[in-house]
Amino acid sequence: MSYTCLRYHITYSTKERRTWISPELLPRICEYMGGMIRQVKGHPILINEPEDHLHVVCSIPPTITVADFIRDLKSNCTSWIHDTFPDLRDFCWQDGYAAFTVSPTVLPPLLNYVLAQQEHHKKVSFRDELIWLLKNHGIGFDERYLL
Repeated sequence: MSYTCLRYHITYSTKERRTWISPELLPRICEYMGGMIRQVKGHPILINEPEDHLHVVCSIPPTITVADFIRDLKSNCTSWIHDTFPDLRDFCWQDGYAAFTVSPTVLPPLLNYVLAQQEHHKKVSFRDELIWLLKNHGIGFDERYLL
């Protein structure tokens, strides 16, 4: 028997950081993504989006790579948005993403942080947030390629 606890904090933005995610649309996207995560035997813990990017806190099974999981999550969600909301036919996510592992001790403050995203982004841009996350996790980056 194998035992794993593979929790991730994943974030990525809409293409060109366009503000497509309205407060009315947010719960439906979160519900849809939660269902997609459960479909692959993962566990959605929290999903929240300011208007132009997404934060997902979830666990996924060890049989799925993070890259494949995020690719499928973004692709399927985009198709669902196009089918469900005809006025959002141009909607799409950016090409890249950031993903961080989450330890049990960090989970409660992370959930508070993700829950407060709408208020947080009244003061901090997604770009500045992403730089902080990358630095905080010791990930090198080239600012020319930040979203």
